[in-house]
Amino acid sequence: GLVIDGRTLEHVLHDSLQNIFLELTEKCRAVVCCQATPLQKSVLVKLVRSKLKAMTLAVGDGANDVGMIQVADTGVGISGQEGMQAVMASDFAISQFRHLRKLLLVHGHWCYTRLTNMVLYFFYKNVTYVNLLFWYQFFCGFSGTSMTDYWNLILFNLLYTSVPPIIYGVLDKDVSAEILMELPQLYTMSQ
Repeated sequence: GLVIDGRTLEHVLHDSLQNIFLELTEKCRAVVCCQATPLQKSVLVKLVRSKLKAMTLAVGDGANDVGMIQVADTGVGISGQEGMQAVMASDFAISQFRHLRKLLLVHGHWCYTRLTNMVLYFFYKNVTYVNLLFWYQFFCGFSGTSMTDYWNLILFNLLYTSVPPIIYGVLDKDVSAEILMELPQLYTMSQ
């Protein structure tokens, strides 16, 4: 790991040392920046996003972390003694830092699997409906006759096919939370 303080970080963030710093950080498993200013935190996250083309996650618990949380791809605010500014600026809020593991490994995995299956469902639903319209045109001799009433066409997406995504999105859990916590490598498989 690499630990760097705010004064050293100020020198590193200059254009001449950025590439060297990024090469060094790529070789580390973790990089901890302590006593950094809010501007340094946000600049560092921007640097990693733009130069390394990496997806970033910023975790903060106070007003000094708001800039970093807003610049990151995903921001997590920890509600605590320093106020609610980080929570208000974040995408996700947790009450303690130890809940971050469950947020990422369990809910992150479930979110990936639900989203991928929902995309497949919407493709299937639309291909089915368009296929039905295509074959109906052969039946009516390509006259442009409408196959369905306009109300049914409006209600098709609104009511008829909205129940499965809602149920699936709320209830689907392909792997239990306990197994996901024990086997963190399942998170990368879901990506």
